Amino acid sequence: MAAVLAGAAVGDALGGATEGWTPEQIEERHGGRVEGIVGPFLPDWRTARPIAPYHKGDGHVTDDTLMTHALIEVYAKQRRHLDAYDVASDLVPLMMGERRWIPELEDEALILQRVFLAEKWLVMKLHYGHADPREAGVGNVVNCGATMYMAPVGLVHIGDPRGAYAEAIDIAGAHQWSYGREAAGVFAAAVAASATPGATVDDVRRAVLEVAHDGTAAAIRAVFEAVDAFRAAGGSDDPRELGRVVREAVRPFDTVGEAYRSPAMDARLPSRTKAIEELPVALGFVVAHDGDLRAAVLDAVNYGRDADSIATMAGAICGGLRGSAAVPEEWLHEVVTASRLDLDGVVTTMVEVVRDVARADAERAAARAESLSSLLSVGAGA
Repeated sequence: MAAVLAGAAVGDALGGATEGWTPEQIEERHGGRVEGIVGPFLPDWRTARPIAPYHKGDGHVTDDTLMTHALIEVYAKQRRHLDAYDVASDLVPLMMGERRWIPELEDEALILQRVFLAEKWLVMKLHYGHADPREAGVGNVVNCGATMYMAPVGLVHIGDPRGAYAEAIDIAGAHQWSYGREAAGVFAAAVAASATPGATVDDVRRAVLEVAHDGTAAAIRAVFEAVDAFRAAGGSDDPRELGRVVREAVRPFDTVGEAYRSPAMDARLPSRTKAIEELPVALGFVVAHDGDLRAAVLDAVNYGRDADSIATMAGAICGGLRGSAAVPEEWLHEVVTASRLDLDGVVTTMVEVVRDVARADAERAAARAESLSSLLSVGAGA
């Protein structure tokens, strides 16, 4: 559990510095591929992009981690499985009512003041619009916003990817729809599979393909096939080539287009045949590197585009597979320090929640098994 949350935070912080740029722009800015924590892409980051005046880089986590930890707070309060109504009753008030340190703003502020427009939707629809939480995500920009913070759902379903998928789909209904909601369920399933003791990359592959639907399933399958072919052919001495292979595989399913900051006219609209880009790409890097966190996260960072969310997902899944030793200590120390994260406290809370939920699940399972046994006994004697 600790490695999932540490891997996610580290990936988020490293990827934030390169988010929105192309691999070529990243290399030009940094004199080659990024190999660790770097500073902001734009020296004048406070004024260069008025819509996003955030200090990305220097080990600062982004809204991916802020929302992940907020969801853990909701679990800690409820001590049970969650649904869309808990988003309305507990997550939204956290977003709009409790100040906390926001690394990219270098100040104490509300999560609401950091998240982007598709995440502000939660507050607008649920607090001000009083929408049915199960349907509040309908009409939102279809993006990875609900997916990026679903790792805790996977952790309360360790060993049960289908259960993680179902709970994440329920929770994400308050935030997203179409393939944005689907990806949230699939990512939770990937974390549940990866954190299962003894799990392998093949277990994660199998789990995501068993639960995924429509364009999300097709995109993941296309990326897996491309990565398998790339590895079977011996790979490449050029570290950039894997990113190109993955991008080419996911391109037909991505609605944003090549100019990431200038999305196509039909970008981020609901579809049965499309997928968010981030999850298939993250899974591709995990598979290509057999769960090696450092390698998968660095490929995500150098991929650009939505690099922080891609690296968050890759880091979480690799952390589940390889454990705490897989998270580079120098990265973790700098991220925790720069972002003022109480990661140990967050992990302790998550562990307590998982134990409480698991205990209740075990009791329900035992009662259910007893009922089924009685039913079968009656049927046998009838």
